[in-house]
Amino acid sequence: MPTYGGIDLGGTKMQAAIVDDVNNVLGSARRPTPTTGGPADVAAEMETALRDAAKAAEVDCSSLDGIGVGSPGTIDDAGNVTSARNLPNWEETFPLAATLQGALGTHVKVGNDVQVATDAEFKLGAGRLYDSLLGVFWGTGVGGGLILDGKPWTGRGGAGEIGHVVVEIDGARCTCGRRGCMEAYAGRASMEGYVRKLHEEKGRKTDLFKLMSEHGRTRLTSGIWARALEHGDKLAIHTLERAVTALGAGIASVVNVLDVEGVIIGGGLGIRLGHPYAKRIAEAMQPHLFADSRPPHVHVAALGDLGGAIGAALLVATDPPGSRRRARSTASR
Repeated sequence: MPTYGGIDLGGTKMQAAIVDDVNNVLGSARRPTPTTGGPADVAAEMETALRDAAKAAEVDCSSLDGIGVGSPGTIDDAGNVTSARNLPNWEETFPLAATLQGALGTHVKVGNDVQVATDAEFKLGAGRLYDSLLGVFWGTGVGGGLILDGKPWTGRGGAGEIGHVVVEIDGARCTCGRRGCMEAYAGRASMEGYVRKLHEEKGRKTDLFKLMSEHGRTRLTSGIWARALEHGDKLAIHTLERAVTALGAGIASVVNVLDVEGVIIGGGLGIRLGHPYAKRIAEAMQPHLFADSRPPHVHVAALGDLGGAIGAALLVATDPPGSRRRARSTASR
């Protein structure tokens, strides 16, 4: 029975899974994404996560029929990754596929993290009813994936960067260095910077950082935001409403151009906050939609946290067998 590995690399955590040829998850593992070091350190943690998942599935990494990786950044055909800005010191090009292939002993293929997660939702999850789809993954940043006419659309390699749709001219500074991007308002990293500034410089009260400390976190994770909402934290509520407003405007702008049938909300925050916030995002989109009498259907990602890893595994599950054998031979030299 063919088995495949998948690694979903996020700004906060990485998720690895082993799946069979009908996409059953045989084993999985999660590890925090390093906050210091560089690409080689991130790759080492990815290797460990995949080995942990393989151990849970009781298989050897080198026996896998391929490993797919969903990564942020710009990715070329050889699996080299450049400018993964939500990861530590990852501006220059790093040979991610070759590094993991050498360490794990089998074919490795790298795709955009959000696109592969969107592909998985289209084939197996909440997007199965549609021929056109926009995936919006709300986490450390805000990433997008596209299905048009039943096929993934990656453009010239940079399609789907919905987080960098401008929602306010000369607005808040984004991590990409530009101003007014949707991610500058809705990305979890930007949201943390926003509340920290209001708390430390303006004296705004919040329990967010207290909760972060109590739960042993070094960042305001999706879980910390959810707990702050449960506590009725006014600054957390304000910041999330600000994020939803930006998401509504940005997503609606993309829908106005592409007129997709469905929108899938995923990512750490999207999944953790769930259907109530998907509904709020749909409501925030409505005033900005040109065809407002027929808005797209908005769903929460059905595959949950494992969707990105399953989508990554699909990258190699659909490769011709001959290409996997050639890559495995190269990796073993």
